[in-house]
Amino acid sequence: MTFRIGIISDTHGLLRPEAERGLTGVNHIIHAGDIGRPEIVEALRRIAPVTAIRGNVDSGEWAREYPDTKRVCLAGRSIYVLHDLKTLQRDPAAGIDVIISGHSHVPKIHTVGGVLYLESGRGTATLQAADHACDA
Repeated sequence: MTFRIGIISDTHGLLRPEAERGLTGVNHIIHAGDIGRPEIVEALRRIAPVTAIRGNVDSGEWAREYPDTKRVCLAGRSIYVLHDLKTLQRDPAAGIDVIISGHSHVPKIHTVGGVLYLESGRGTATLQAADHACDA
């Protein structure tokens, strides 16, 4: 079975219709910060379960419920989410399969030392993984 993870960041309070269409059919959504307002996550939850973190524009009482970083296990992959890759303080070799970030608004995907680095830019991306065990 294939598990599809939708990745989005830097919505800045606006969830564009094309982003919603791009996320349709995913099993889980990861928002890598700069959400902008709580209604964005509520709208994403109508599509699929959501893991979200706070970005540098996320302030106010509503944003306190979101951590600065989050490690999550989905489809057997250990995924570390942070907003600005430049603030990464973890050793990527420490059991992490994927690092998802936002902030730069530039889509990027590359692999370093067996770790997949992914940034959706201001749009969305999807990650597919075969389901298997994970310790997160």
